[in-house]
Amino acid sequence: MSLQDPNLLANLCALFPGREISDVQLRCDRHIYLHTNRGIEIAEEMGVCQPEALRRVAAALYCSQSVDAWSNPSAGGMEEQLWQRLRENRAVDFSCEAGTLGSPVRMRVQVHYSESGLGITCRMLRANITALEDLNLDPMITESLRELVQRRFGLGLVTGPTGSGKSTTLAAILDHVRRNHSRHIVTIEDPIEYRYSPTMSDPNRPEVTLPSPALVTQQEIGRHTLTYQSGLKEVLRKTPHIILLGEIRDRETMETCIEAAQTGHLVLSTLHTRGAVKTIDRILEFFPKPQHASLLNRLSETLTFILSQALLTGFSSRVLVTEYLQNSSVAVSSGIRAYDGSANSLTDALRSKGNLRWEQSLNDAYRGGSIAEDVFRANQMD
Repeated sequence: MSLQDPNLLANLCALFPGREISDVQLRCDRHIYLHTNRGIEIAEEMGVCQPEALRRVAAALYCSQSVDAWSNPSAGGMEEQLWQRLRENRAVDFSCEAGTLGSPVRMRVQVHYSESGLGITCRMLRANITALEDLNLDPMITESLRELVQRRFGLGLVTGPTGSGKSTTLAAILDHVRRNHSRHIVTIEDPIEYRYSPTMSDPNRPEVTLPSPALVTQQEIGRHTLTYQSGLKEVLRKTPHIILLGEIRDRETMETCIEAAQTGHLVLSTLHTRGAVKTIDRILEFFPKPQHASLLNRLSETLTFILSQALLTGFSSRVLVTEYLQNSSVAVSSGIRAYDGSANSLTDALRSKGNLRWEQSLNDAYRGGSIAEDVFRANQMD
């Protein structure tokens, strides 16, 4: 393994053909571990990661980032910037491009420390944004999302554990808006993952390139704004119609998202929860109990949808399992308003028309022969 070797990722792809590598884990004095559609696999042929080689890999990835024209640091300056940020924060997140078989792939990278020393985690991102209709979502969910993103205001949440495809789904939603609606979209991300082109092919004449109907302004934490909170406060002066926040991490950010939704913006974001009930629980955890009743009342008015998802290990590929709650009926808004910590009101709401329960989606995957029984049982929610 060499820093300057542009074939590192290509070699890994060649070792595991057709495996859908989603993550690459590199640690000092350890073998390289890969997340594939078969679970965790070890690239024993690549040997053990030596500390100095790992430092060179980290520096090469960091220096392959796109750089802002106004800052334009040299390669040496960027490498020193990496080690300075690592000394101060103990972990550094960024996105970059690196070579694989065929063409460069965009990655989300974290360089960090652990007991074994320096470590690198690379999350592979799709080179092209997947179309909303190609996400393998239930057609009912796809149609509902197309309709809901045309609303003037609201809060839409895509939830799930790390590696569940939340970023891919949000990118597909925004790309659909970019191609079909005249909107100003502002994203605040840590780091920027998918890039949205300012142009598109003419639907009637594919050989002709047109400006996209929507303008997309993308900002990265640490490069274009200091924090999620400051970015959210600044974004309202940019006159957006849709705001994408990479992740809701604390009470202040949650409060600002709800306020933005109440004041005429469509806000999209993520939480690391599974299922609509646990998502509402997580939102309530941000706030003191005396505020819960008024908070649920606000959510019943502003919450547009919760799409909770996971990618499970299947026999031939990863399998998407989802739960979907759209707040488009009196039954659902009443269920949110009446939620008191027991699941009854929301469970009843999930059974109403236009929604999809986790257990139903999981059962469909199991009965359809896509996942094994042990995977089915391990992911039951009820």
